[in-house]
Amino acid sequence: MKKIAFIGVGRMGKPMVKNLVRLGFDVNIYARAIMKVYDVISNGAKYHSSVSDCVKDCSVIITMLGIPKDVEEIYFAKGGVLDSAPADAYVIDMTTTSPTLAKMISDEGTKRGLHVLDAPVTGGVSGAKNARLSIMVGGTEEDYKACLPLFRAMGTNINYMGEAGMGQHAKLANQIMVAGAIAGVCEGMTYAKSKGLNMSKFLRAVSTGGAGSKQLDTAAPKILDRDFTPGFSVKHFVKDMLLAIDESNKEQLGLDVLVTVMSHYQKLEKDGFSENGIQTLIKYYGG
Repeated sequence: MKKIAFIGVGRMGKPMVKNLVRLGFDVNIYARAIMKVYDVISNGAKYHSSVSDCVKDCSVIITMLGIPKDVEEIYFAKGGVLDSAPADAYVIDMTTTSPTLAKMISDEGTKRGLHVLDAPVTGGVSGAKNARLSIMVGGTEEDYKACLPLFRAMGTNINYMGEAGMGQHAKLANQIMVAGAIAGVCEGMTYAKSKGLNMSKFLRAVSTGGAGSKQLDTAAPKILDRDFTPGFSVKHFVKDMLLAIDESNKEQLGLDVLVTVMSHYQKLEKDGFSENGIQTLIKYYGG
């Protein structure tokens, strides 16, 4: 598994590619604009101007794209991944996308003799840079085990979730939990500030109790510093929440917190904050 094609060399994909190259993998990359990936090329990745050229001699193909529409196009278009992947290749979509689409890719890829996994990640840009991503994998357990060395080059918390699409379901459940947690942090901070509490002391006081969380640890200091740089952007979080709502509606689940938090983020998008980090939710509360 030393020859890898990596498609989607953006904010998350770049550090993932750099880690793969650093650990000795031979990595082909495809990106629509070569000028955006010069830094990755200088690290040793080999640029290709088409998907078909990028994947044709690779035993592993990884995609890390933006939205389900991008995933569908890259996989199903003429000259796309499914058309061009060598027989018996491992095909891994690490985008957060629709579980239904993941199952479609798996079904079609299996017909073509490919090993297909859906493996969305969490951990943000810092997790990608430090090779400390959490990776949730759907597909056959045999294929999961075969790809473990590859996943370990990019992450530390790697879990097999079940059949095709189950990695995506796990990631969407993760995003539902993040939505509630980040909203709780922002509302708590809004209340504390309104009552005149010293915010640094307040956050220190609650950090080790029942209110402690990863979102408190990561988002709250950025909010205090007015740092809205994206580790994970508002627009991508809205995309994930919409996917989660669509899937939950199929089971008639009443996920009221998710729906409410999504509406707040959609307001932020309309107000021009789509490229900001998700800690920008504090602005919804006037912070």
